[in-house]
Amino acid sequence: MSDVIDLRSDTVTRPVPGMREAMMTAELGDDVLGDDPSVQALEAAAADAVGKEAAVFVPSGTMANLLSLLTHCGRGDEAIVGSESHILHYEGVGAPALGGISLRTVGNDEAGSIDPDVVRSTIRTGGPRTTVVCLENTQNRRGGAAIPAQEMREIAEVAHEAGAAVHVDGARVFNAAAALETDAATLVASADTISFCFSKGLGAPVGSVLTGPRDFIDRARPLRRQLGGGMRQSGVLAAAAQYALEHHIDRLAEDHANARRLAQGLAELPSIDLDPSTVGTNMVFFEPRGVDGAALQATLRERGVLCSGTPDRIRMVTHLDVTAAQIEAALVIAAEVVAELAGG
Repeated sequence: MSDVIDLRSDTVTRPVPGMREAMMTAELGDDVLGDDPSVQALEAAAADAVGKEAAVFVPSGTMANLLSLLTHCGRGDEAIVGSESHILHYEGVGAPALGGISLRTVGNDEAGSIDPDVVRSTIRTGGPRTTVVCLENTQNRRGGAAIPAQEMREIAEVAHEAGAAVHVDGARVFNAAAALETDAATLVASADTISFCFSKGLGAPVGSVLTGPRDFIDRARPLRRQLGGGMRQSGVLAAAAQYALEHHIDRLAEDHANARRLAQGLAELPSIDLDPSTVGTNMVFFEPRGVDGAALQATLRERGVLCSGTPDRIRMVTHLDVTAAQIEAALVIAAEVVAELAGG
């Protein structure tokens, strides 16, 4: 419905008119045969955007991360991931199931950071051998936290000293760069490979990309085929992603401002536990206090405000389909619902 305020995720956006036009007029070929010009143009632009040599376009962020791990690791090798990482919690344990790759965890603190000394003590050089250290930026399960370049650089130095590569799950890396007032290429300069999504904060309907050294991407391409990622005339989707790169990065600060306003308003409600200072990008997490979280989510939905998460920890995400006026409307509805549930 047109009056629904959908804050479940930044994946729920619809292509804007200019993006739809780009999709309709995209020049097409067969990407599996290597001759789709729209895909080629996107891969070059995506690699350049994060300062890497080459890129390969894939359907999803999960596939991009899996493709990276399969290329970095052989069967029996080990990848280090954060305890709160998307790779560990939300990607169907694809690396162990399909690649025979062990996932060894190191702790993410409340700010999403990882201690380089813990990484150093966790890396193994034999039986199994740690071949890649995976970082995430922004850090989804830690409130969309943006991890500074210096923190990433310190971990990369530890990994490289031990002969391991560094992969960044940068699904929302442009949000991180905007929050840190830098550019994505500078932010991930210390990483060997990085994946990022076009279908999250950037507003494209489908697609992610894996970037890195050219020889690495050349080795990843046949593995993409094995995973079912050959999409033939995928220039239609690549054109949407290209439009997102060109038009939707600079506007991410608007989403962050809307998230801060949402957090401030929610924090004023008596039954909401939320520290607005923890909101740095486009995600707002809060905990209900004195009201039933499941009832809160259900009643908000009935009133036209959609959110995600669990009854104990609810998530709202701002994006290009949510305006500042809708944030104010959502806050009015949330205040009414909380008051009703608390009074009931």
